[in-house]
Amino acid sequence: MKNSRFENAIQKLYRAFHANTLDPECCKSCAVGNILDNTDSWKHLTEGHGSLRLSYVGQINEAFNKRFQGYSPGELLQIEAAFLRGCGYQLPLKRNSFRPEDRTSKHILFDGLCEAITVLCKLDTIPNVMDYQDLLKSKNFVSNSSKKVSAFVS
Repeated sequence: MKNSRFENAIQKLYRAFHANTLDPECCKSCAVGNILDNTDSWKHLTEGHGSLRLSYVGQINEAFNKRFQGYSPGELLQIEAAFLRGCGYQLPLKRNSFRPEDRTSKHILFDGLCEAITVLCKLDTIPNVMDYQDLLKSKNFVSNSSKKVSAFVS
Protein backbone atom coordinates (compact mmCIF):
# COMPACT_ATOMS: atom_id res chain seq x y z
CA MET A 1 0.00 0.00 0.00
CA LYS A 2 1.34 3.42 -0.94
CA ASN A 3 1.62 6.12 1.65
CA SER A 4 -0.02 9.09 -0.02
CA ARG A 5 1.24 11.80 2.34
CA PHE A 6 4.82 10.55 1.95
CA GLU A 7 4.50 10.25 -1.84
CA ASN A 8 2.97 13.74 -2.12
CA ALA A 9 5.67 15.28 0.06
CA ILE A 10 8.49 13.63 -1.89
CA GLN A 11 7.01 14.70 -5.24
CA LYS A 12 6.64 18.31 -4.10
CA LEU A 13 10.17 18.45 -2.70
CA TYR A 14 11.58 16.82 -5.85
CA ARG A 15 9.81 19.37 -8.08
CA ALA A 16 10.95 22.30 -5.96
CA PHE A 17 14.55 21.09 -5.92
CA HIS A 18 14.70 20.67 -9.70
CA ALA A 19 12.79 23.86 -10.43
CA ASN A 20 15.20 25.83 -8.21
CA THR A 21 12.33 27.08 -6.06
CA LEU A 22 13.58 25.68 -2.75
CA ASP A 23 14.69 28.39 -0.31
CA PRO A 24 15.45 27.48 3.32
CA GLU A 25 14.84 31.01 4.61
CA CYS A 26 11.43 31.55 3.00
CA CYS A 27 8.42 30.05 4.78
CA LYS A 28 6.65 29.51 1.43
CA SER A 29 9.62 27.95 -0.36
CA CYS A 30 11.26 25.89 2.39
CA ALA A 31 10.65 22.16 2.80
CA VAL A 32 7.39 22.51 4.73
CA GLY A 33 6.28 25.47 2.64
CA ASN A 34 6.58 23.32 -0.47
CA ILE A 35 4.83 20.35 1.14
CA LEU A 36 1.96 22.71 2.04
CA ASP A 37 1.61 24.02 -1.53
CA ASN A 38 3.79 27.12 -1.08
CA THR A 39 1.78 28.61 1.75
CA ASP A 40 3.26 30.19 4.84
CA SER A 41 0.31 29.67 7.18
CA TRP A 42 2.28 26.93 8.95
CA LYS A 43 4.64 29.53 10.44
CA HIS A 44 1.93 30.36 12.98
CA LEU A 45 2.27 26.84 14.40
CA THR A 46 5.77 27.50 15.75
CA GLU A 47 7.57 29.98 17.96
CA GLY A 48 10.16 30.56 15.24
CA HIS A 49 11.41 29.19 11.94
CA GLY A 50 13.37 26.05 12.73
CA SER A 51 12.06 25.72 16.26
CA LEU A 52 10.59 22.44 17.45
CA ARG A 53 8.37 24.27 19.96
CA LEU A 54 4.75 24.67 19.02
CA SER A 55 3.17 28.08 19.51
CA TYR A 56 -0.18 28.38 21.26
CA VAL A 57 -1.89 28.07 17.87
CA GLY A 58 0.22 25.01 17.10
CA GLN A 59 -0.62 23.41 20.43
CA ILE A 60 -4.35 23.93 19.84
CA ASN A 61 -4.13 22.46 16.34
CA GLU A 62 -2.12 19.52 17.69
CA ALA A 63 -4.65 18.95 20.52
CA PHE A 64 -7.52 18.88 18.02
CA ASN A 65 -5.56 16.48 15.79
CA LYS A 66 -5.50 18.94 12.90
CA ARG A 67 -3.57 17.69 9.86
CA PHE A 68 -1.91 19.65 7.08
CA GLN A 69 -1.36 17.51 3.96
CA GLY A 70 -1.57 14.58 6.39
CA TYR A 71 1.02 15.90 8.87
CA SER A 72 0.44 17.14 12.42
CA PRO A 73 1.92 20.49 13.45
CA GLY A 74 4.64 18.74 15.47
CA GLU A 75 5.58 16.56 12.50
CA LEU A 76 5.84 19.60 10.24
CA LEU A 77 8.25 21.23 12.69
CA GLN A 78 10.39 18.08 12.77
CA ILE A 79 10.57 18.03 8.95
CA GLU A 80 11.52 21.70 8.72
CA ALA A 81 14.10 21.53 11.50
CA ALA A 82 15.75 18.52 9.83
CA PHE A 83 15.81 20.33 6.48
CA LEU A 84 17.38 23.45 7.98
CA ARG A 85 19.94 21.48 10.02
CA GLY A 86 20.83 19.51 6.90
CA CYS A 87 21.38 22.79 5.05
CA GLY A 88 23.81 23.85 7.78
CA TYR A 89 21.70 26.31 9.76
CA GLN A 90 21.95 26.92 13.48
CA LEU A 91 18.46 26.51 14.92
CA PRO A 92 16.16 28.14 15.59
CA LEU A 93 16.74 30.77 12.94
CA LYS A 94 17.48 34.14 14.49
CA ARG A 95 19.19 37.26 13.25
CA ASN A 96 22.62 36.14 14.49
CA SER A 97 22.25 32.39 13.83
CA PHE A 98 24.86 30.69 11.69
CA ARG A 99 23.75 30.38 8.05
CA PRO A 100 25.43 28.84 5.03
CA GLU A 101 27.07 31.32 2.68
CA ASP A 102 25.12 30.21 -0.40
CA ARG A 103 21.73 29.00 0.76
CA THR A 104 20.65 28.15 -2.80
CA SER A 105 23.62 25.88 -3.52
CA LYS A 106 22.40 22.55 -4.91
CA HIS A 107 24.80 20.72 -2.59
CA ILE A 108 23.44 22.48 0.49
CA LEU A 109 19.83 22.00 -0.57
CA PHE A 110 20.45 18.33 -1.36
CA ASP A 111 21.94 17.76 2.09
CA GLY A 112 18.88 19.44 3.62
CA LEU A 113 16.52 17.33 1.53
CA CYS A 114 18.30 14.14 2.59
CA GLU A 115 17.72 15.04 6.23
CA ALA A 116 14.08 16.00 5.63
CA ILE A 117 13.44 12.79 3.70
CA THR A 118 15.00 10.77 6.52
CA VAL A 119 12.48 12.34 8.92
CA LEU A 120 9.61 11.75 6.47
CA CYS A 121 10.57 8.06 6.33
CA LYS A 122 10.79 7.79 10.12
CA LEU A 123 7.39 9.45 10.56
CA ASP A 124 5.80 6.85 8.29
CA THR A 125 7.93 3.96 9.58
CA ILE A 126 9.26 3.09 6.15
CA PRO A 127 12.87 2.30 5.24
CA ASN A 128 14.92 5.39 4.49
CA VAL A 129 14.83 5.80 0.72
CA MET A 130 18.03 7.85 0.89
CA ASP A 131 20.02 5.08 2.64
CA TYR A 132 22.49 3.58 0.20
CA GLN A 133 24.13 1.26 2.75
CA ASP A 134 22.11 -1.80 1.69
CA LEU A 135 22.90 -1.11 -1.95
CA LEU A 136 26.61 -1.14 -1.18
CA LYS A 137 26.27 -4.43 0.73
CA SER A 138 24.64 -6.18 -2.25
CA LYS A 139 26.70 -9.08 -3.61
CA ASN A 140 26.19 -8.02 -7.22
CA PHE A 141 27.24 -4.47 -6.48
CA VAL A 142 30.36 -5.56 -4.57
CA SER A 143 31.47 -8.10 -7.18
CA ASN A 144 30.85 -5.71 -10.09
CA SER A 145 32.55 -2.79 -8.38
CA SER A 146 35.57 -4.88 -7.34
CA LYS A 147 35.99 -5.92 -10.99
CA LYS A 148 35.87 -2.25 -11.99
CA VAL A 149 38.35 -1.27 -9.27
CA SER A 150 40.79 -4.02 -10.24
CA ALA A 151 40.47 -3.00 -13.89
CA PHE A 152 41.11 0.63 -12.91
CA VAL A 153 44.13 -0.21 -10.73
CA SER A 154 45.87 -2.57 -13.15
